[in-house]
Parts: sequence; structure tokens; C-alpha cells
Amino acid sequence: MARPTIHTCCYDCVPCPEGEMSNITDSDNCIKCQSDEWPNEKRDRCLPKVMEFISYQNDTIASAFSCVSVFGCLVTGFIFGIFISYRDTPIVKANNRNLSYLLLVSIILSFLSVFLFLGRPNDVTCRLRETSFGIFFSVAVSSLLAKTVMVCVAFKSTKPGSPWRKWLSVKLPYTIVSLCSSFQALICIIWLSISPPFQDLDTDSYPGKIIIQCNEGSDIWFYSMLGYLGLLAAVSLVLAFMVRTLPDSFNEAKYITFSMLVFCSVWISMIPAYLSTRGKNMVAVEIFAVMASSAGLLGCVFFPKCFIILFKSEMNRKADLLGKREN
Repeated sequence: MARPTIHTCCYDCVPCPEGEMSNITDSDNCIKCQSDEWPNEKRDRCLPKVMEFISYQNDTIASAFSCVSVFGCLVTGFIFGIFISYRDTPIVKANNRNLSYLLLVSIILSFLSVFLFLGRPNDVTCRLRETSFGIFFSVAVSSLLAKTVMVCVAFKSTKPGSPWRKWLSVKLPYTIVSLCSSFQALICIIWLSISPPFQDLDTDSYPGKIIIQCNEGSDIWFYSMLGYLGLLAAVSLVLAFMVRTLPDSFNEAKYITFSMLVFCSVWISMIPAYLSTRGKNMVAVEIFAVMASSAGLLGCVFFPKCFIILFKSEMNRKADLLGKREN
């Protein structure tokens, strides 16, 4: 740059623009670094950009998420053991204990899916992480929906000659779970077949960094998966809310109502936070949503039952569940 107050042959040195460097003294031009490189502070050479992802080695948040996920799996496994040990008691047998087992397994798998979000992503983990939690939660919510339907059918069939009696079949809850989960699985299969998620390198969002992230591939199918999951949750919430005031006999609809409120609240608040963040923060938001909703399902549905089993055994009697407490 020419100096106006001195001879026109004299120049001041100015640093190269952002993203460019020069290692030649008095050079007129700067050299742009490659897309995976960034100049150092002196801007006299290019250095590799910092790779950003949630790493097990450098990020405390990865350790925290891992510990919470393992703890959630252990707590869920402990509750599973309680239900197996007390499988012949009325409170476990109420509302189909096999559905409770299926719900506990899906919650364990949801906690374990957190590990797909940690570490450096690749094409395989991107495809698994974006579809696994959708399928696992669909199984969980479908199980709660089937439980609620059975509560409704059971009370409607108490009247003599009720047409609802024919629906009191062992196959009905499994049919509900199978159909609802299969539709979500079909959405994921079509998504993976047409435009699957893949590893994406974002070199433009942050100077000096390469964000290694998962690209959803097709936004339409990604939001179709989330939308269907939200639809299942909304139907379960509305139906559970409608039957929550039925007598307490065999009725856990009020617990399902609370669990669906937590589930819907987490995912509704997660979407704007997910869309407004980038890089590691975006992944952290998704992990938090998975863990919070899993913990919500576990706590709201199973903690009250475990409390009765372990500390209020006198309430775990058939007479109490039938609303005929012994004097």
C-alpha cells in the first residue's frame, strides 16, 4: 500500500486477508489456503484446520454423556430385574407385563443409541444414529399406546353383552405395536434407499475449523420420521388423558399421560434448538433429547410401580387393584 506522505516508492506492509497467506517478503499478492487449511497468526503459512466433533479424548461432554447413558441403562436393567422377579404380582401383570418388558428393552436401546452420536461420524454411524432412535422410540411409544388402548377396551367391555369383549385378545396389543413400529421402519427404509444420511465436512461455518457432521440426506424423510414419531406420541397423550380418570384398577393411563407430556415437551423444545445450532452443539442437543425423553418414559411409567413393589408391598394385592381393599 503506497504511503501518501512519503515517496511513492515506499510501501507499508499489510497482513493478508482472512484465509490467505504469504511467505515471501514484500510480495504483492497473497495465496489462498486450501479448503482444509487455515493460515497461522502471522499468516505466513497454512496449517491444517481443526477437526471438530464430539471426541472421546478431548471433550468432557462426551464422558458426561457416556456416563449418563450407562447409568440410564443400569437403572433400566435394574427395573427390568425387579419386574422379572415380581412377574407374578398383580401390579406387574396389570396392563400386559410383556408390553412392559418390550418398553424397558426399547428404553435400554434408546440409551445405548447415544454412543452412535459420540466420536467421529462416518457414513455408517450417520445412517444408524438418525434411524435408530426413531425406531426405538416408535416401539416405546407404540407400547404405551397399546397399554392405553387395552385400558380403554378393558373398561368398555365390563358391561354384559358389550361388543368390546371381542377386542380383549392377546393379539391386539402386539398388533398395535407391530403396525405402528413397522410403519416407522418403512419410513426409515425408504429414507435409506432414496437419500441416506452421510458424513459431511463443513469448511465454511467457522474460520479455522472443519465441522465433521452428519447430513440428513433428505430433509423430507428426516422430518417425516420425526413427524410420525410426534403423531404417535400425540395420539398416546390424547388417549391416555381421556382414560386417566377411570378407576385405578389396572389403570396406568395417568402415568402414561405424564410420560407423554415429558416426551412431547422435550422434542418440541429440541427442534428449534437443533435448527439454531451447528457442529458439536447441534449433536449435543440431539443427545440430550434422546436421554431426557428416555429418562422421562422410564421415570413416569416405572418408578411409581417400583416404589409400590419395593416399599408398599401391601398395595400390591389383587384386591387393591380391583378397588376392593381389604379392611
